Formats: sequence, structure tokens, C-alpha cells
Amino acid sequence: MKGEEGPRAAVVLLSGGMDSATALAVARSEGVDAYALSIDYGQRHRSELEAACRIALGLGAVEHRIVRVDLRAIGGSALTDESMAVPTAPSETIPPTYVPARNTVFLAVALGWAEVLGLRDLYIGANVLDYSGYPDCRPEYLRAFEALAGLATRAGVEERVRYRIHAPLLRLTKAEIVRLGASLGVDYGLTVSCYQADEEGRACGLCDSCRIRRKGFVEAGLPDPTRYRVLPPS
Repeated sequence: MKGEEGPRAAVVLLSGGMDSATALAVARSEGVDAYALSIDYGQRHRSELEAACRIALGLGAVEHRIVRVDLRAIGGSALTDESMAVPTAPSETIPPTYVPARNTVFLAVALGWAEVLGLRDLYIGANVLDYSGYPDCRPEYLRAFEALAGLATRAGVEERVRYRIHAPLLRLTKAEIVRLGASLGVDYGLTVSCYQADEEGRACGLCDSCRIRRKGFVEAGLPDPTRYRVLPPS
């Protein structure tokens, strides 16, 4: 989804997890002035927002904003509804940790900020290889959102601005992401990926995100700095 010319500045979605931290590091390595954006959507693993603040500072974001869009109001996900259990076994279907329309909401907020800033580029840490099967991480979805951005904004209609979504991790394995981030100086000890991390950011070691994260470090042959309450199988 990356265009011919690299951007000089961009809005970078930053959750506080390892993928978004690596996407921010990639943007910075390309000389991009990064405006980091985190969404407080009522997630139960709120320590990831504190992680996002640390990552934005450590990787030199120009600015970091946290915008609240409380998706608990609609529910439908184990990440926003504490009456639903976070699964601890792999699923062959889209798991209950899927948050309805989450990336659409996140990208819409990022698009709005980009339009205000006069920017046309957005970065997201979406991945279609080592992930939980969420439909809003697929390349066809990202292409469709690019098209939508041109139709849904004043800049797109009046100024013919072409918005671009950069997903530098889209087709990388988790191990490749770990190696890439390590080469760019990402401190993965600052990141929080667990779907039910505690207030101190310690990972459960049981959820899908913990298993995928642990697998990435093992296959990359690099030490895993994650503080697990239970060590996931490798």
C-alpha cells in the first residue's frame, strides 16, 4: 500500500504492542516525522496505553495523542466486555477477541487527524501471517480504506489528496518482525501485547497474543523480554 514517494510526516497508529512499535520504528528509520496516535477504546488491557506513551517517547515521535472512543458501549468483544472470557486455546475461526470494526474506527480517527495536520500518510502495524485472523488486517481491507479516504474527506474531494496507508509488516512473520524491530532499536520490553495484561503490564502467557509473541522471539532466536505470569509453550 505504499506509494512511490516516501512521506515526510505521517500519522502512526500506536497501540503499545510490538507490531505497532515496530511500524513506528520503520517510519522513523525512513525519515518520517511521526505523529503517534493511540486509541483508548475501553480495552481491558489498559497498560498498553502506558506502553504506547513510553514507546512514542523512546522512538522520537513528534507528538503523541491518546483519543478516547469507548467501544464498550457496543460490546461484542472479549477485549471490551469483561463478562466474556479471553480464550486460552487457538481458534480455527475469528476469535472473540475480535473487536467489531476496530481498525475502521482507528483508521477513521487517524485519517481525521491527518487531514487536520495536512498529511496524507498513515502507518499501521497490520499483519496477515502470524495473527488471529481478524478481517480488518487484510490487504484488500487496507486498499478499500485508502479508496474510502479519498471520498470521505474534504481534502480528498477538493484538493485531490491521495491518502496512503503504509503497512510495513503486512507480510512478515512474527519472527521477521522481531528481527526487524531489534535491528531498528525497538525495546520490546516496553511493549504490551497480552489481551489480559495486568496493571503492571505483565502478560498472562495463555492468550493467543502471548503465544504468537513468544513464538516470534523463539523463532527469531532472540531473548524475549516479556514478563509472563505463565510462560507460553514455544
